[in-house]
Amino acid sequence: MSLGSSMRPCGDFRTSYASDMTIFATPVTRYLALALIGLLLLVPLFGSPYMLNLLIQIGYYGIAALGLNLVVGFTGQISLGHSAFFGFGAFASAWLNNSLGVPVFFAIPLAGIMAMLVGILVGIPAGRIKGLYLAIATLASQFIIEDFFARANWFTGGSSGAMAEYITVFGFTFDTDQSYFYVVLFYVVLMFTFTSNLIRSRDGRALVAVRDHYLSAEIMGINLTWYRVMSFGLSALYAGIGGALFGHYLGFVSVEGFTIILSIQFLAMIIIGGLGSIYGTILGTTFMVLLPEVMEWGVHLFSGAMPELIQSLAYIKEMSIGLAIILFLIFEPEGLAHRWKRIKAYWKLYPFSY
Repeated sequence: MSLGSSMRPCGDFRTSYASDMTIFATPVTRYLALALIGLLLLVPLFGSPYMLNLLIQIGYYGIAALGLNLVVGFTGQISLGHSAFFGFGAFASAWLNNSLGVPVFFAIPLAGIMAMLVGILVGIPAGRIKGLYLAIATLASQFIIEDFFARANWFTGGSSGAMAEYITVFGFTFDTDQSYFYVVLFYVVLMFTFTSNLIRSRDGRALVAVRDHYLSAEIMGINLTWYRVMSFGLSALYAGIGGALFGHYLGFVSVEGFTIILSIQFLAMIIIGGLGSIYGTILGTTFMVLLPEVMEWGVHLFSGAMPELIQSLAYIKEMSIGLAIILFLIFEPEGLAHRWKRIKAYWKLYPFSY
């Protein structure tokens, strides 16, 4: 046997567009993803109510954050009004169920579509501007929709809020954390799978082209305004579905819960997780959901020596979010997804990790 025939290629060789755009780089990652889903299906059987509550939060916040990552991370636009679409989806689903009698099972996706229409309206003027002007425009949309929530009593219930019923399918009501966890997991798998396929499609590559170099994309025939508006619509769709899941989980939706602070938290999720990374969105959302819990644990740990920390717990949680954003922008600007890639590459190439 010759030396050439006995040698195996070393490296990552992609010889077709299909292999280059595959969702899972290797069969191992595919099996690990399926194993993770299988493990999550077992969580309600042995997980504590506290664990289930955190996982459900990660689920609906993760869906909304993924929508924001589509417009910010993949398309290169900026949006400071994401929590308004999140709230619109929550109120829309409750309104469809309470006023029109639409079952919650159908109200959740319909609320996402309604939020998408609002996102398109916001995206039409925003699609022709960029940079600081776009940031101001999306910030204005945040306050406009907030004002709508406060005044549209027929839609939101005004200061009284709106009740959101539990989801019922074939007579079974998902009214516990154990059962509602499966509803959220279904939407998480659905939306993240859809996004993975979207990015592999022609439209997904066009969104990335708009982000990387909009002049080159326009020369190639990509309609910049169309794809910018589409990204805002898709972003609002995800936020609306996440908000609907949020509302029906709590059973009540209030106008005070969808402020600019929540929009900043969504931005923190995708910055910390990694802009333009699908699984980074989950990492960033997990980080942001667990950060207040860790801060609370730390405050109670040191409360014996410094009792005044208990009174400052709310401020400490808010400051920790801002501090986390600053530290990640300084030391890990590409987010947790990039760090995870570095760790995988190190062990894959060890001991020749240079």
